Amino acid sequence: MPEVQITIGGRQFEVACQEGEESYLHAAAKMLDDEAQVLSDQVGRMPEARMLLMAGLLLADKTASVEDRIADVRAELAEREAELAGLRNRVVEPERIEVPVVPHAVTETLAELAARAEALAAEVEEKAAG
Repeated sequence: MPEVQITIGGRQFEVACQEGEESYLHAAAKMLDDEAQVLSDQVGRMPEARMLLMAGLLLADKTASVEDRIADVRAELAEREAELAGLRNRVVEPERIEVPVVPHAVTETLAELAARAEALAAEVEEKAAG
């Protein structure tokens, strides 16, 4: 089990961790050290146990805030997924468009009238020419 040396609040600590977890431990130690540095800048020197306690509480507060935000985002995501599922399952009826249709008898009658009008026009032209 590897031993990792970390620095928190200007103090050195040796901590054991699982093989391959060293980078995670260093990242966690950096977060704790950053909080300890903020405390040190604000309050000054304090006992090691109190500094670690306060830095841990600050991190816990940030973590709780992030967890609340994650819960909100998950709830919103669940709403959106439900909405999406509803949209996917919705059957959309195509819009019905009615196009007026001229009855066949009317079309035939109009064709007959047009033919008669053309015949009359031709007759008028002949008489005018002749």
